[in-house]
Amino acid sequence: MEALIAFAATLVSLRLAAELLRRHRARRAPELAAWSASLAAFAVASGALAWGAAAGWSEAPFRVYYLFGGLLTAALLGAGSLLRVGVRWAAPGALLYCGLAAGVAAAAPLAAPVGGSEIPAAQEHLELFPARVLAIAGNSLGTLAAVGVALWTIRARPVGNALVLAGIAVAALGSALAGLGEAGSALFALAAALLLYAGFVARR
Repeated sequence: MEALIAFAATLVSLRLAAELLRRHRARRAPELAAWSASLAAFAVASGALAWGAAAGWSEAPFRVYYLFGGLLTAALLGAGSLLRVGVRWAAPGALLYCGLAAGVAAAAPLAAPVGGSEIPAAQEHLELFPARVLAIAGNSLGTLAAVGVALWTIRARPVGNALVLAGIAVAALGSALAGLGEAGSALFALAAALLLYAGFVARR
């Protein structure tokens, strides 16, 4: 059941990401491409949760989960918010960060083997530098950018930005709560993705 719920969350998040990409192709708005990538990262992270729940946790699903769930989602969300207000360097900056994050997630040595049926805790398997420091920086700066832009422009888009802020809060709550299991974590990620998508496409 844990794997099925996480897999369902993966499919819904992928559908939302694809819809944002379709809108990007129609409007050529760069922020939609970054936001689509952020929701796709939510989807892949949920897929890694389904993988771990179905087959047991090992190094491969852990690295996928850490890359897409721990390193990329918030950073890409923040990049999209910056692009929305005309900060054009956010696009090459996000591409550079994604390349660095992928390299670190793939190559960072594990401090302890990954196994068991519980979602692995990063602090038990990865050293502080570089993997966890990069995650802290990416999440902090991405969240700061997304929240800052939403608050700065909330008078112009009160509904959309309120939904974005709610999505950020739900994602943060899901990350902060321990012991949710794969299904619970995936459902929090899905709720965050739905709120963020609604905020991205809202007209006001």
